[in-house]
Amino acid sequence: MTGTRYIFFTGGVVSSVGKGVTAAATGRLLKERGFNVAIQKLDPYINVDPGTMSPYQHGEVYVLDDGAECDLDLGHYERFIDIRLNRACNATTGQVYAEVIAKERRGDYLGGTIQVIPHITNEIKKRIATVAKSTGADIVLVEVGGTVGDIEGQPFLEAIRQLRSDLGRENTLFVHVTWLPFIGANGELKTKPTQHSVRDLRSLGISPDMIIARSDSPVDEELIGKIALFCDVEKRAVIPLPTVPVLYEVPLILENAGVADYIIQRLNLEAPHLPDWTEWKALVEQVKKTKPTVKVALIGKYVELHDAYMSVAEALKHAGIQSGVEVDIQWLHSSDLEMGKGMDILKQCDGVLVPGGFGGRGIEGKIIAICFARENKVPYLGLCLGMQLMVVEFGRYILKDESANSTEFDLHTVHPVIDLMDDQIDITDKGGTMRLGLYPCVLQPGTQAAHAYQVDAIQERHRHRFEFNNAYREVLGQNGMVFSGLSPDGKLVEIAELKDHPFMVGTQFHPEFLSRPNHPHPLFTAFITAVCARAGLGEAL
Repeated sequence: MTGTRYIFFTGGVVSSVGKGVTAAATGRLLKERGFNVAIQKLDPYINVDPGTMSPYQHGEVYVLDDGAECDLDLGHYERFIDIRLNRACNATTGQVYAEVIAKERRGDYLGGTIQVIPHITNEIKKRIATVAKSTGADIVLVEVGGTVGDIEGQPFLEAIRQLRSDLGRENTLFVHVTWLPFIGANGELKTKPTQHSVRDLRSLGISPDMIIARSDSPVDEELIGKIALFCDVEKRAVIPLPTVPVLYEVPLILENAGVADYIIQRLNLEAPHLPDWTEWKALVEQVKKTKPTVKVALIGKYVELHDAYMSVAEALKHAGIQSGVEVDIQWLHSSDLEMGKGMDILKQCDGVLVPGGFGGRGIEGKIIAICFARENKVPYLGLCLGMQLMVVEFGRYILKDESANSTEFDLHTVHPVIDLMDDQIDITDKGGTMRLGLYPCVLQPGTQAAHAYQVDAIQERHRHRFEFNNAYREVLGQNGMVFSGLSPDGKLVEIAELKDHPFMVGTQFHPEFLSRPNHPHPLFTAFITAVCARAGLGEAL
């Protein structure tokens, strides 16, 4: 093939319709045929990135190798397609306007009046082109965040409209993902909202080549024909996508619907080889299989919104698939534990996990859960803040001082077992200034971490400002804490674990970001193995 092809995904009718999963699954279809695939999310919000946004508003912040803080859809992209993305793969309105304004201040526009068209749209097009340049992709999939009709998304839609003219129709394809509501009173799925959404999209100059019709009910041939007729799309390009209990089944549904074949023909491509879905089908079958259940308590402060811990939940599922068990996540609010609520549920769990987070709310509740796991030999996995609070709890126990803490929560604590990193002391800006992205870690022989990874050195993704205070390394080490992962220079504690415990491991980094459904993360696998042993299942496989 010559030249990069582009597939643009837009959404209609309602938000959260599943564009991200649909785009990710489509990427998997193309990768299975041997294409080099990259994928980008265009986010209409004015924040530069989601790094300073509340998880209640945005869900989790997903971190890439290069330290970019991104939308959680990039997690879907990486997990489904099994690729590693870079910061060019998430562009926001904030980034676009910041760059254009910076150019204007430098005088790059030679005194011209700066307008949405062409200056903003040109910057958007440049950022889309950067993905292909930085990845060498044959096909770039681009998801436009939000829904057609959102005022903040119009510059992005105008930019991709222009790209069809710039690149040629033969090199671009538009996919519109919509929702078919079910009217219970008469038992019908309705296509009218989809028709209106396509009309709005066409009024902006974009005619979809394919419509993915999402629904909670089966879509019959008559409805497919109706959508094709009224939306001016080929009937074979109207793809019903019903809601399924197993998310990883979506690529197989799109494969059976002929999505990849249509794309390849429409873009005049020749696939390097035929797809082999053997491994993926085995994955889906394993998920569907009836399996013994283990319970893992996830102790968080945003548990009302499960999207805040999307990658953690998926990594637990991945490890469960490999271990042949169903992981039943018990979502426990840390603030409830502080008030004495939820302990009955915690006591019924086979494992405890404390994920990352920021701020002092609910911290003592997490420490209560960590103390329970330590004293009762319940397998424990702490991620970032979960590792720091594991150190705080152990420090209080060893030092016999309840004031031991992190300076994030108590600036004047007598025992700052967790403290601000040296290079963070003079930083005032909050956005994009943490220790972010991929860093190396050397594993110490004979430790649980080394046993889990089965290698001497690793690289993992970080997102934090605070770290283990080395002033306490000797005293905690003498009393049973093992520093099983260190930075190459030995100065930073990256992994801590406890002796004489079945599995109590905390990581300064976020291993969940590198877990894949067909390649579970080693630490999560080791954790679930310990959980199975606790539940009396041994290794469930």
